Amino acid sequence: MQKTIVPVTSANLDASEVSWFSALCSDDYAYLGVPDGALRSSWEHCRDIVLEAENQGFRNVLAPSSFQVGQDTLSFVAGMAPLTKSINMLAAIRCGEMQPIMLARTVATLDHMLKGRLTLNVISSDFPGEVADSAFRYKRSHEVVEILKQAWTRDEINYDGEVYKFANVPTAPATPYQTGGPLLYFGGYSPAALELCGQHCDVYLMWPEPEDQLAQRMRDVNAVAACYNRTVDYGLRVHMIVRDTEIEAREYADHLVSKLDDEYGKLIRDRAHDSISLGVAHQAKARELADKFGYVEPNLWTGVGRARSGCGAALVGSADQVLSKIENYRKMGIRSFIFSGYPHIDEAKYFGKLVMPDLKTCSLPHVHGRVPSDTPATPLGNGPRI
Repeated sequence: MQKTIVPVTSANLDASEVSWFSALCSDDYAYLGVPDGALRSSWEHCRDIVLEAENQGFRNVLAPSSFQVGQDTLSFVAGMAPLTKSINMLAAIRCGEMQPIMLARTVATLDHMLKGRLTLNVISSDFPGEVADSAFRYKRSHEVVEILKQAWTRDEINYDGEVYKFANVPTAPATPYQTGGPLLYFGGYSPAALELCGQHCDVYLMWPEPEDQLAQRMRDVNAVAACYNRTVDYGLRVHMIVRDTEIEAREYADHLVSKLDDEYGKLIRDRAHDSISLGVAHQAKARELADKFGYVEPNLWTGVGRARSGCGAALVGSADQVLSKIENYRKMGIRSFIFSGYPHIDEAKYFGKLVMPDLKTCSLPHVHGRVPSDTPATPLGNGPRI
């Protein structure tokens, strides 16, 4: 049975989606860049991260994807469905990795298993043994998303694209729990990425940079979305180190990288599939602009990027400083936050104790379906407030 609720735009919410991260791709450390058998990517460890995040009140959890290391994302999400009650699962899907109609059916099944607690992080990347042109990858992703939307909203799929061609394919097995399908989260910096997000996706995810650069990215995405008479939400993926005092937080940041070998850190970055992306280049640029302690602006520390590709910075500070930073992002129009920390279970507990009690949280509303009924709404206008 499908669930349909009167929609509301998230710009009208006075709350934020506060999410955590499960380290499916061997990304959990006591010391950055130092493998730890107790923190390796296993079903048990990644499961426990999600269960702790739910216990701490996080509203969503990112389950990342990598063909090189770690757990299979969709299998993991399926396994978590009967073990969780309230937290959403943000499953990363690599466009083209699975035949799109089969992917639509898989997603629909997961959506029913989770009773609408499924969201999707759309990824455009190469596959094992593939080095594809960026234009082709985004074309493929564009077509996959359009086919998914047909599968979730029509009786038949009819699609005549450059990559995929389908005619008169019944969609009954691909009917999701949420009318219209799960929310689509997407991140990317190229014009093709902004086009895909502006036309089809619901939440534009950014990696941490100085606030003026984030504001410009939001303006760029908003301009594309406006061409399609759409608005999108904005999200920030950033690591977290919060303690009772700023001194303690900065000391822990130094502790975290105290055993890091920079050559090994470079190896970790280079082996990632997004290591040559424009977004990763911007993370590297932020590290170059940082002060001698690694801070590119107050309380934004770039040291994490020394040992991982992708999101490479952390909010570091006391609870008041972290709350102030989150409020600054909210005033810019950011409504979704995906936090993480090392080790992930320990840092989730710190955040849950020190910060979560002072945050009003929600699940982002869906233009087609599920809307959080427990979060009061306050009109704030539409579009990014930057």
